[in-house]
Amino acid sequence: MTVLMSAPTTRRRARSAGSAAKQSRRSSLAVSRAMLWPALATSIVLTQIPFVVTIFYSLQNWNLLRPGDRGFAGLDNYVSVLRDGSFLSSLGATVAVTGSSVVLSTVLGLLFAVLLDRNFRGRGLARTLMITPFLVMPAAAALVWKWSILDATTGMANWALGLVGIPPVAWNTDVPIVTIIAVLTWQYTPFAMLILLAGLQAQNKDVLEAAAVDGAGPLRTFGWITLPHLRQYVEIAVLLASIMLLQVFDPIAIMTRGTGGTKTLSYLLYERAFVGLEVGEAAAYGVMTVLVTIVVATVALRTLFKVFSTEGLGR
Repeated sequence: MTVLMSAPTTRRRARSAGSAAKQSRRSSLAVSRAMLWPALATSIVLTQIPFVVTIFYSLQNWNLLRPGDRGFAGLDNYVSVLRDGSFLSSLGATVAVTGSSVVLSTVLGLLFAVLLDRNFRGRGLARTLMITPFLVMPAAAALVWKWSILDATTGMANWALGLVGIPPVAWNTDVPIVTIIAVLTWQYTPFAMLILLAGLQAQNKDVLEAAAVDGAGPLRTFGWITLPHLRQYVEIAVLLASIMLLQVFDPIAIMTRGTGGTKTLSYLLYERAFVGLEVGEAAAYGVMTVLVTIVVATVALRTLFKVFSTEGLGR
């Protein structure tokens, strides 16, 4: 009789304990969500509200030279953007500059991350020096590269070429797209390096030791174990770098002014807004740039890294 009476009591106590645990988890989840609201509200105010205002301006016929001739234009600005040949050429320049810079930054960042993951004297100093380019303001970096490194007469690059008998090159006018890609690669390689270095340091050392015991060489270990482990870190680095590089403006404005295939969407937007004073059309270019950014980020995440797999690169 005692056993029969204790069973329901035990079940009631178990249900009560389970209910208390669920209530505790709900309370903890509510507190966590409440702590996120200030950051979410700040993000909405700083990003989404300006974007909504930009969409509103893109539907207006507004030229600052004719302030009294302002009205609702509907989708006319978007039609003008798509019909204008400048949009397609700027889109191609944006893809070329961004894609080349991201790929080079990621490859070089991986190389430097592997080197800095090893123990050697002065590693801390080397890491600090490698991070420095990313901390330089883009405008200052562009000025340094334009006048101190790539200037046709006094630049260090032409001085180095002269030592081996190669004639000087007018980098900013002869090969402007190469100069822009070089500057962006120099500045964003440390960014990729930091992310990939964090991935290398998070790798399980026991797995590497087991691979060495099994006779796997450094190249096979790197290709089959390290690279699959770095997949998520590479994706994050490429995604963030792509978003940032799609918005690059300072080096183009200072070094090439959009010449030689370097007129990206951000610089074209600047021309429409501050040279042509077409506020409505410039806002339409801004909306299109955001859409391009979303598309590039999606493609980068879904297709660019299919070469990686959890089983390694051997497939």
